[in-house]
Amino acid sequence: MRKFEGRAPESFGFEDIIYEKKDWVAKVTINRPDVFNTYRTETLREMLAAFEDATQDDSMAVLVLTGSGDKAFCTGGDVQEYAESFTTVPRDFVKWGKLFMSVNEKLRHVGKPTIARVNGMAVGGGNEFQISCDLAIAAEHAQFFQVGTSVGSVAAVSCWFLPLMIGDRRAREMLLLGKKVDAKTALEWGLVNQVVPKEKLDEAVDEVARQLVHKFPDCMRYTIQQTNYFKDQVASALGGEASDWLATHFTSPEPYEGMNSFVEKRKTDYMKLRKLAAEGKSSEYLWGPPTRKCSGCGVKGIPAEFEYCGVCGKKLK
Repeated sequence: MRKFEGRAPESFGFEDIIYEKKDWVAKVTINRPDVFNTYRTETLREMLAAFEDATQDDSMAVLVLTGSGDKAFCTGGDVQEYAESFTTVPRDFVKWGKLFMSVNEKLRHVGKPTIARVNGMAVGGGNEFQISCDLAIAAEHAQFFQVGTSVGSVAAVSCWFLPLMIGDRRAREMLLLGKKVDAKTALEWGLVNQVVPKEKLDEAVDEVARQLVHKFPDCMRYTIQQTNYFKDQVASALGGEASDWLATHFTSPEPYEGMNSFVEKRKTDYMKLRKLAAEGKSSEYLWGPPTRKCSGCGVKGIPAEFEYCGVCGKKLK
């Protein structure tokens, strides 16, 4: 067996993605349609393994990334996983963030052209995946938007790459306002390469893949490497800092409220934290800064808004 060689897709035993290899094309499908193809930690691990395999396999010339069904390409991270795990253990989010960054980096550096087959909504990190692909072909019903400022997160990859792709003002409109961009507008802005009726999507992707197969592989790889220069520069400079900042931020009230309101399917209370800040009170701690001390048992670091000690139950003075 050659040292660098691909594996049979079925040998991986993937659960969250479907991995296929046929006629020089490797296809990765995020297969979680019941949650609009959001990704959880296991999804990212499987995507990374598939991307690496496609890199190693010289019988693959093109990689296609898509989602199951016709409602969503990918709608970002699994908010329920965020709410249950990463808002309580910051160092776990650092690990998760490094995994997410690795998946994006690997997608940019497969060494073979990558095509995003956008079969529906591309939201948050899902939009970032299609941005990281070399080319994107969208169905007419596709939509593109970022939700970070609405759910208590920051779309770091989009902050870096969108201004390069669609211009600064348009990028800020998507990132600050959460503007939903339809497929026609995405084409006009340069966010995608083609827009076709959904029944023609596979035909269009197959045709572009066929054209890419009939190019010289070494020249293709080096062209992609050079074209990635500006994306790589900003990702290298800011990737680690973004993971660390988000990890700390995820223990604060903004993601707590944004993500829990999403999971609980209720209206998000954006104004509560603004009002606290306007009143000169802390908006960085869930129950105020840990400044109080119990005169009964002597425990320190009690949140400022607590009326009773959580250890002995004594009313705080």
